[in-house]
Amino acid sequence: MNIENIKYAVPLSDIKDIGNDNIDIFVETDDGMTYTFVVTTPKNYYWYMEKEGLNFIPASPPDIIVRELTEENIRKALETFIMDNGYWLKLYFLAGKRTGIFETEAMDKIIKDIKKSNEDTFNG
Repeated sequence: MNIENIKYAVPLSDIKDIGNDNIDIFVETDDGMTYTFVVTTPKNYYWYMEKEGLNFIPASPPDIIVRELTEENIRKALETFIMDNGYWLKLYFLAGKRTGIFETEAMDKIIKDIKKSNEDTFNG
């Protein structure tokens, strides 16, 4: 898997503080798929918690995290996500969906199977 193009919801040049913000990106790969992600900075997490009066980030689909929102940082991060036939790219993308393997019933079955396997291993 290779990255063909990265598109940004807004131009990176429009971001006032590249060390404290987030942006939606669209990653086009050579298999014709376009993946959508949020890229954020660690400082943006702190800003959000402060703004909302929280001591944690609520559960949500995973973000891609970079020190600063630059084309170079985003591309370098994405290059690690496309390794192993895009395993992490696909996982992060699908984690934002509520269908398929990530439906609660499907996850419950997988966990039940793992629990049974563990019981067989440790009690067998």
